[in-house]
Amino acid sequence: MSFVSHVECTVCGQHHPWTRLTTVCERCGQMLAVRYDLPRVAASLDKDTLRGRPPGMYRFRELTPLADGEEPVTLGEGSTPLLRMPRLATHLGLRRIWAKDEGQNPTGSFKARGLGMAITRARTLGVRGFVIPSAGNAGGAAAAYGARAGLPVAVIVPRATPAGAVAEALITGARVFTIEGSIADAGKIVASVAPRVGWFDLSTLKEPYRLEGKKTMGLELAEQLDWRLPDVLLYPTGGGTGLVGIPKGFEELREIGWISGASPRIFAIQAEGCAPVVKAFKEGADVTTPWPNPTTQAAGLRVPSPFAGRQMLRILRQSGGGALAVSDKAIEDAQRLVARLEGIWTVPEAAALVAALMQMADAGDVRRDDEIVMIFTGAGIKYEPPPLPSPIDLSGSEADIVARVCAALGS
Repeated sequence: MSFVSHVECTVCGQHHPWTRLTTVCERCGQMLAVRYDLPRVAASLDKDTLRGRPPGMYRFRELTPLADGEEPVTLGEGSTPLLRMPRLATHLGLRRIWAKDEGQNPTGSFKARGLGMAITRARTLGVRGFVIPSAGNAGGAAAAYGARAGLPVAVIVPRATPAGAVAEALITGARVFTIEGSIADAGKIVASVAPRVGWFDLSTLKEPYRLEGKKTMGLELAEQLDWRLPDVLLYPTGGGTGLVGIPKGFEELREIGWISGASPRIFAIQAEGCAPVVKAFKEGADVTTPWPNPTTQAAGLRVPSPFAGRQMLRILRQSGGGALAVSDKAIEDAQRLVARLEGIWTVPEAAALVAALMQMADAGDVRRDDEIVMIFTGAGIKYEPPPLPSPIDLSGSEADIVARVCAALGS
């Protein structure tokens, strides 16, 4: 059965029915969030029952917006591993660092969670097609889940979008359009196109269900830490759906009595070439302002005007966290470092967290004994790799090749 009570505006509190597809608040135009009958959830679900369920994000069904009998559009997303990072911790002079590796999702990124949930609910509520702006992974995920649902998808991306993300959308049947500019420019096109063709606008946080998919990262993280929360959480911040969703999951678990104690200090990490949240946080502003001429190799961080800026800033301040920007050079160096130390080829957006954590450790913004979690949002294989040394080409007899390999290896 469903445990949803209503959909609520995150600013003015206006209630909206969840039995029809809503976008933003009809009263004030702000983002919406799903609210649950949490006492009924607490009476209906216990930890032993949860442990007995198969993996995947829908094992938390009571805290998802599925209707009675609704079958999700799924490719098996969720239940991504929480990996200990002991060598990185030693390198930084810290003790407990974890990475939640969202690159092990279908479509290779955390976008699988949000787009799977959003497309599930939209299909149930009668949508016949989707239009989405994307800087990379969202378009590919929307296309994959649209194909799984048997619904058409159109993706509008900036020309600088990574080729792997574009290929993923194309191979799964989406119509892909490239434009000059940023994801904000793509979003303007989508806002005009969607109503004209009668398809649904899947822009970040312009409907309440994508948030519920991303929220499951927080539910899983609490379970993986045996129902405690870390001291520090680092999140790569573009549109910020997960940064809003993860604390929502924590609070719902708190309300049903499954966790207690302090919440983590949450840090939004951005690139120096596009850092609207960092700028607003440091200036003490309540909302973000558009970032002019956004430039960074981390496509998912190239979001100049996040719709949920107000909500993100509130979360950062309430948690006692902060916001930090790092250079593209630092991101490249960190990507190579975490691959060499821990064997994880992660996306530049996630490598930005490692670069930021290095700065925070040097500045004393994290303590040696803090338990730190980073959300690694995608698999690095979807991007062009950073500059790397060339492989050593070998020719000649087998004996010559063996001798050269041994010499190169110092033996």
